Amino acid sequence: MLLRLLRTHLRPYRKPISLLVLLQFLQTCATLYLPSLNADIIDNGVVRGDSGYILRFGGLMVGISLVQVAANVGAVYFGARTAASLGRDVRAAVFDRVQSFSAREMGKFGAPSLITRTTNDVQQVQMLVLMAFTLMVSAPIMCVGGIVMALGQDVPLSGVLLAVVPVLGIAVSLIVRRMRPLFRTMQVRLDTVNRVLREQITGNRVIRAFVKDGYERERFKRANLELTDVSLSTGRLMALMFPTVMTVVNLSSIAVVWFGAQRIDSGGMEIGALTAFLAYLMQIVMAVMMATFMFMMVPRAEVCAERIEEVLDTESSVVPPAVPVTLPARRGHLEVRGADFAYPGAEEPVLRGVDLVARPGETTAVIGSTGSGKSTLLGLVPRLFDVTGGEVLVDGVDVRRVGPETLARVVGLVPQRPYLFSGTVATNLRYGRPEATAEELWQALEVAQAREFVENLEGGLDAPIAQGGTNVSGGQRQRLAIARTLVQRPEIYLFDDSFSALDYATDAALRAALSRETSDATVVIVAQRVSTIRDADRIVVLDEGRVVGTGTHPELMESNETYREIVLSQLTEAEAA
Repeated sequence: MLLRLLRTHLRPYRKPISLLVLLQFLQTCATLYLPSLNADIIDNGVVRGDSGYILRFGGLMVGISLVQVAANVGAVYFGARTAASLGRDVRAAVFDRVQSFSAREMGKFGAPSLITRTTNDVQQVQMLVLMAFTLMVSAPIMCVGGIVMALGQDVPLSGVLLAVVPVLGIAVSLIVRRMRPLFRTMQVRLDTVNRVLREQITGNRVIRAFVKDGYERERFKRANLELTDVSLSTGRLMALMFPTVMTVVNLSSIAVVWFGAQRIDSGGMEIGALTAFLAYLMQIVMAVMMATFMFMMVPRAEVCAERIEEVLDTESSVVPPAVPVTLPARRGHLEVRGADFAYPGAEEPVLRGVDLVARPGETTAVIGSTGSGKSTLLGLVPRLFDVTGGEVLVDGVDVRRVGPETLARVVGLVPQRPYLFSGTVATNLRYGRPEATAEELWQALEVAQAREFVENLEGGLDAPIAQGGTNVSGGQRQRLAIARTLVQRPEIYLFDDSFSALDYATDAALRAALSRETSDATVVIVAQRVSTIRDADRIVVLDEGRVVGTGTHPELMESNETYREIVLSQLTEAEAA
């Protein structure tokens, strides 16, 4: 998965990567050449007392060092830019894919996990690429080149390398093998911490109302300790890595000095060659250590890449049409024919054979007990999810054949739980129609019975709104969400229990203003309150996902027992009549 992700997203950066590899090769070759020059200076300059030789080759060493530094700086520059570009591209790809998800896919992953995958997981892959470009590219060149140069200094002494390199490789691979499952567990537990923290921040009022501070503290403590435990286990293995490598290095250095001294004593080797050999040994070991550092990062990056690819490979169940159909001249005629909807793996469908017709200039209401599928039915129209059977038609065209932009322009949804974005009142109201004028915003606020409280806010339309609209009340949030849809001016208005947080007087005033504003549009209202929908032109009664009655309030009171039970649970017989 990691290689697949990198191949896909590094393809546009082949030229800078090629230049980076060239610069790394150049600086590594310079690094490998320096110990040989140093050995020549010792053997031919220092031992013989030739100052001119020392100065000439010393100057050459300075020049090569400058080339090494320049090449290294260039390689790090291109590596950092490429890694940052990769992180940007992967984040954008994950974001774009998540934006295409329907409610079904969002429920599958969950918001905390998607946030972790978009931020922390991408960062881990980006860091691996950065380390690979700055360290790993030069590591194999330095390791192989160091062995070759060491052989050039003294072949018999190079036998030490035959023992050192395999031992290092086996030790590192054993440790890395145990780290991979721990990193997978770490990312899952990081998701859990994010989920718990998100729930506690979002549900802070509920926690305080039920005085569950202690319980939530313990809940977060458990999640935090689980993450800490796996992090400590991973940390112990990482801490074991460097002492293991350094132990092998130091033992090999002792062996080189021991056998090298015997070679010098026998005249088979010069002092400068031993010095160079020790330098090459350290370069080989440094290359192995750089590879070790990379190997510590690879398991976690692999897990993160798998989680990222899982998102990128998930196709939305709501797919835009390949060739969108243009809606005909009719304006806002909505029809649901035999609609079925079932969640994946569910034993029973949420909706079964639902039929509904909503016409322009009329108000159609949907009522039913909790869990009867009212909100699900409304969500099928703007394609929050698609029917699993039957069809939903707007102006005679199946919504699955209509382009998302066209459908968004025709259908306006006020959700059951209104959400406001961080910004101002104006930016939220213009969310569906950025070109709306200030006069249009005030008109929408007036219809939504929100003008007075917005005028009282400091800044009016420019008053700040916190994320989620947490700095305004529930009723104010609901009215702003209604005003946002009114600014959009769709042909079909869908109100999903959008009046529940309003008092009866505000509810009545808002519905009266809405009836004038939306007189030519199609209006569909889902509500629990009978008083909200009793004057609708048509009332559809849902029960366990089926339509069990359609008609006006008086007709259903006479003929439909389910509707009658709902009404009498809220009103007296005289009020209902």
